Amino acid sequence: MRSGWSMGFLVAALSCAAPPPPPDPARIADESPWRARIATQALTEWQGWGRLTVDGWPEALAEPAAPTLFERVLAYWDSVPEEGPGVIRRHRETYDALMAGLAESGAVAALPAISLWAYPAWSAAFVSDVMARAGVPGFVFPPAAAHATYIDALLSQAAWNPAEAAFLPHDPGSYALRPGDLLCADRSLVPLLRWQERLAETGQFREMHCDVVVVGAAGRVQAVGGNVLDAVVLRRFPADAEGRVLPAPPDKPPFLVVFENRLDAAPAR
Repeated sequence: MRSGWSMGFLVAALSCAAPPPPPDPARIADESPWRARIATQALTEWQGWGRLTVDGWPEALAEPAAPTLFERVLAYWDSVPEEGPGVIRRHRETYDALMAGLAESGAVAALPAISLWAYPAWSAAFVSDVMARAGVPGFVFPPAAAHATYIDALLSQAAWNPAEAAFLPHDPGSYALRPGDLLCADRSLVPLLRWQERLAETGQFREMHCDVVVVGAAGRVQAVGGNVLDAVVLRRFPADAEGRVLPAPPDKPPFLVVFENRLDAAPAR
């Protein structure tokens, strides 16, 4: 009971404290090249969505994202070669039909709300797009419509050759996050207790979510994710004095695994 009270007190204290400054691109540039590329690309998208920023796990944004950002969602799907073209076609058809209906009825033309494009979920397509635009080869980070798909690929690479894996998995409480890493949560009804359990169900769908870390520091981790409240959002999570993310509240998806970005150390293939 005491530990739960302490966690709640810490989260509340961080929420009430003055917010940290936005991520500094100059500091990110001081990171190793691959880390800087990935974090900078995630921040570029975040800026394109209006620099939406939240603490932790809010239920809604103060203001919904602009409907004109629909085109950015389609661009993310364009990075997923298998499912992307079909999703883009359906979204275009829906958009055209809605706009034609408005024109026929004589209603004032208005773009559909951005939330209309939230299905299928595009958060994995967002991460795939960030990796592709940063120049990460597809054989290193395979683009996917589901987080579980690329998580399985990264886990497989790490299990096969951990010394040379481009992304190395860690327990969230054991690793201090840095820009360019991935922070992943299990959003399923019965979450896994440890990431190693995923190895026994490789290939099976599991509802997950990953954000791209852009700042790792004592007390708070900042990460950018897609399809967070129907937008690209920078979220600030409580961390310990070493920069290790603290557990999520009991009613929120638990953090399952963090992937250490080792692209600069991985041998060229």
